[in-house]
Amino acid sequence: MAVHDAIRAARIAAGLSLRTLARLLDVSPATMSAIETGKTGLSVERVQAIADALDVDIRTLIGGSRRPARRLHRPSASAAAPVSWRDFPPLALDPVLRAAIESFVATGYHGATMRSLAQRAGTSVPSVYHRYRDKQDLLLHILDITMGELHWRVRTARDEGQTSVDRVSMIVEALALYHTHRRDLAFIGASEMRSLAGANRYRITKSRSEIQHLLDEEIAAAVRDGYLATEHPRDAGRAIATMCTSLAQWFRVDGPSSPEQIAKEYADFALGMLRLDRSRGR
Repeated sequence: MAVHDAIRAARIAAGLSLRTLARLLDVSPATMSAIETGKTGLSVERVQAIADALDVDIRTLIGGSRRPARRLHRPSASAAAPVSWRDFPPLALDPVLRAAIESFVATGYHGATMRSLAQRAGTSVPSVYHRYRDKQDLLLHILDITMGELHWRVRTARDEGQTSVDRVSMIVEALALYHTHRRDLAFIGASEMRSLAGANRYRITKSRSEIQHLLDEEIAAAVRDGYLATEHPRDAGRAIATMCTSLAQWFRVDGPSSPEQIAKEYADFALGMLRLDRSRGR
C-alpha cells in the first residue's frame, strides 16, 4: 500500500475527517487532500507528524502494514466491570502505570520524566519503554482506563432507573462515586486534558462529551415527563457534571463523609437544582 493510501486508511480507521486531521497538523485541508491523493511529496518528518496525530506507528504508514488504530476504550483487565456499578475493587495496574498515576497527581504530567517513572516503579528505563512508547502513551493509557470505566458505570447506572428522573439521579450518583473512589484517575482526567496531543485530545474530549450527553438526554426526558421544571436543562446538566468532577479536587478518604454519602447528597442536590416536582418525584 502506498504511503498516501495508508495515511487515508489510518485516518478513516481513527474516525477523523480530513479537515480535522489537517487542523491537528496545522496545514490546510487542500494540503491534506494533496497528501492523501499522492499529489505532493512527503518527508519522513511529515509522515512522523501524521503518525503521531493518528496515534499509529510510523511503520504502519511507511511500510504499508496495517496495525489496527488504537480505540478509545481498549479492553483491559483493569477496566473490567465488577458485579455492580457501585462496587470499586482495586484496579489491576502494572507497576509502571501505577507509578505514572502517582507521579502525574504529585508533580503533574510535565513534571514527570520516563526516568523518574522508572525509579518510582522500581524498574529500568528500557523496561518502561518496552511497555510504553513515551510519556504521552502512558497518559493516554490512563485516560483510556478512566473513560472506559466511567462509560460502563454511568450507562449501567442509567439502565437501572425505572423512570427518567430515577435515571438522572443514578447517573449523578455514578459520577460522584467515581470521582471519589477513583479520585486520582479523575484528577488526572480533569487536569491533564491539555497535555494530550492531536488526535488523542480529540478522542478523549469526544468521549467526555458523550457522557455529558447521556446526562443531558435524561434531564430533557425528565422535563418532558413532568418530573423536572428547569428552564435551562443543558446549562444545568453542565453545572451538575462540573459539580461531580470537582470532587476529585477536594475529597479525602479520611474526611467526614464517605463516597456513598456524598453520592446520595449530590443526587439530591442535582434534583433540587433541576426543580424536582416532589409530588411526582422519588
